[in-house]
Amino acid sequence: MPRAIIVFSHLRWSFVYQRPQHLLTRMAGRRRVIFFEEPVCDPEREPFLECSTPESGVLVCRPHTPSEKAGFHDEQLYWLAPLLEKLMAQESLGRYIAWFYTPMALPLLRVLRPSLVVYDCMDELTGFLEAPKELVQREKGLLEVADLVFTGGPSLYQAKKSHHPEVHCFPSSVDASHFSLACDPVCEHATQKALPKPKFGYFGVLDERLDLPLLHAMALSNPDWQIVMVGPVLKISPELLPRLPNVHYFGQQEYAALPGYLAGWDVCLIPFALNDATRFISPTKTLEYMAAEKPVVSTPITDVAVPYGDIVFIGDGIDDFIAACKKALALSPSRYREMVGAMRQVLAGTSWDATVQAMNQLIDRAVRRKGARPVRNAPLAENL
Repeated sequence: MPRAIIVFSHLRWSFVYQRPQHLLTRMAGRRRVIFFEEPVCDPEREPFLECSTPESGVLVCRPHTPSEKAGFHDEQLYWLAPLLEKLMAQESLGRYIAWFYTPMALPLLRVLRPSLVVYDCMDELTGFLEAPKELVQREKGLLEVADLVFTGGPSLYQAKKSHHPEVHCFPSSVDASHFSLACDPVCEHATQKALPKPKFGYFGVLDERLDLPLLHAMALSNPDWQIVMVGPVLKISPELLPRLPNVHYFGQQEYAALPGYLAGWDVCLIPFALNDATRFISPTKTLEYMAAEKPVVSTPITDVAVPYGDIVFIGDGIDDFIAACKKALALSPSRYREMVGAMRQVLAGTSWDATVQAMNQLIDRAVRRKGARPVRNAPLAENL
């Protein structure tokens, strides 16, 4: 069986702790993980890999190249291919798996000879702001060479299942024990303790997926509501964010700090806009909020509304969303107990450990079926 996984990601390991980190730290219990990030521009030095070990069994490699092009751009491939070849020679991995989070890195497969190719499609990246024009073509190429395709939710599964014979749905899971710490109000994070109640909170990336007019209207129409936003701003100008006295931004926080913020919130928010970037999204935070046993209010994102519409308050449009927030605040003790019971039932059926176990079973089966034959080389050029 393969002894390692080489991962190509559009997300940095040190960014928001989410699906890749949850899966790969657990995968590292069986196989060493090499996490190959997008390059950074460093014109003053010869190209090199900046390597670190943030978790046991996980080696993070950040390429430094003289190119200013973002991501796995064609111009970057000239520098990245030899760095990757040198890394693989140094590591002497033998049999290994190539694992993709971004199809943009597909041309680098040419310098690899993996036993298996896995595409963990956690988002529909083509719908994101500033998506590379080559992305559609490269995903088509990746689907042609991949042995297994995992999707981050049922909507993505429906979108991808006809494009590959081995597509498997693995929705976002949860580390319930971590987020259940928020059930104790004593652990509330010091930075928000002074804010009066009620507190409405969101954690995650602040980007084009957020419905900013909704947040502005919510804060403006309810000045006694404190809205707490925890997470980094990405791809949108910070000037676009609502700037009102009752909206508070705490930036990116460590994963360990998130339960402390949750502990002080009266209602948890999933205030996503309905656009191309959210059409197939399956928010990890849904179950994390549930583990904290807090009322949740969401816009009608499919992978929230369909499976959890009887647990989560759904608000379609500004007025409806604000009304849902008021209902969440006004939960009776009996209705709250019913909600918590339903949340616990959902959480009992899922965990990242169970997800990784199921993924490993599929990987082992695919390796046995395929044998030791390497995949065909993928072209390093753009014409995939």
